[in-house]
Formats: sequence, structure tokens, C-alpha cells
Amino acid sequence: MDMSKSGEATVSMMNSEDFLEWFDDITRSFLKKSKVDKVVNAVTTDFFNWAQRNSIYPLHFGIACCALESPMATFGPRFDMERFGVLPRSSPRQCDMLIVNGPVSYKLAPKLITLYEQMPEPKWIMAMGECSISGGPFWESYNIIEGVDKILPVDIYIAGCPPRPEAFFDGLFKFQQLIKDQKQGMFNLDTEVDE
Repeated sequence: MDMSKSGEATVSMMNSEDFLEWFDDITRSFLKKSKVDKVVNAVTTDFFNWAQRNSIYPLHFGIACCALESPMATFGPRFDMERFGVLPRSSPRQCDMLIVNGPVSYKLAPKLITLYEQMPEPKWIMAMGECSISGGPFWESYNIIEGVDKILPVDIYIAGCPPRPEAFFDGLFKFQQLIKDQKQGMFNLDTEVDE
């Protein structure tokens, strides 16, 4: 408490961002000194890895015909992707996988990048169909990007025009294997958090 000239007591307080930064610094230094992070990571890594690969929330960014033909059939009752823990969401802030299918134009690219940047870490991208992989029939067109990998880091490619639901399942299983190989624990103190 400080006393001002008028004699009123004012409490100096931290704002929430300063408090979280201060608390994060103290917690990180404690975990690094005590090596508790290694023990907790050894115990929780397999559990978190299993939970993450069996609860995938994709954001479906469908632009053209592939969006109707393949993912709609795959998420329907015949193939039922939800039994594998895949539940499509409509908000990028709740998703960990971005499914792009259809031709991406130069005018649409900034919006796609914005959606990708709004997704929380860790995040992955699946390019589905010939248009999103290489431009498809619009290859070497003046306004179509020749593959989503020119603007965003793609992890899984699913070929086909349109891809069959079975190919989508194969891509999903490869995606789950990618998460399994990642082995991310509860504490990741080696990397610094970007501001």
C-alpha cells in the first residue's frame, strides 16, 4: 500500500498478464531446478499422447466439390468417423487439424492463413484432393496456388479427385501415427513461449 498526498491508501496491483508472466517464471525455474518436470513427463506423456490422438478436432475448410463428396460421406453414418474420436468443429480456436480441400486462390490464401494462425498449438494440416495438393485441373492458372504447401506447412496428403472415404481413413491413421511419434508431455520447458 502506498499513501498518496491526500492520505488515501491505494493498493498497487499487477494486471493479470504481469501476474501470469511472474507466476510462469517462478514455476519454470522451480521445475527446472527440482527436475519434477522429467518425472511428470515420464508419467503423463503416454496418457496425453493417447488422449490427443484419439480426440482429433478437425476444422474442415472445404472450397469445392471435394468438400461435398469425401468428408461429408466420411462423417456420415455409413463410415462414422466419430467412433475414432474425430469430431469436426466449426471454430478454429477449438481445432487441432485443418483439412483443406479444393483449389486455393491467391485472394483466399490470407483468410486460410488467418484460420491456421487462430488454431492453438499443436496443430496440423491435411491437404485433401488434387486441387489442394497441386492445383488440380487449375494447375498453372493465374489465380490458383499450386498446392497449399506453398503457403502453409502440410503434414498429410490424401490424393484423389475426390478422395474416397477409405483414403480419408488411411490419412487419419497416418495422422494418428504422426501424433504418436511426437511424444509431447505435460511440461515442455526446452522451448520458450512466443509472445
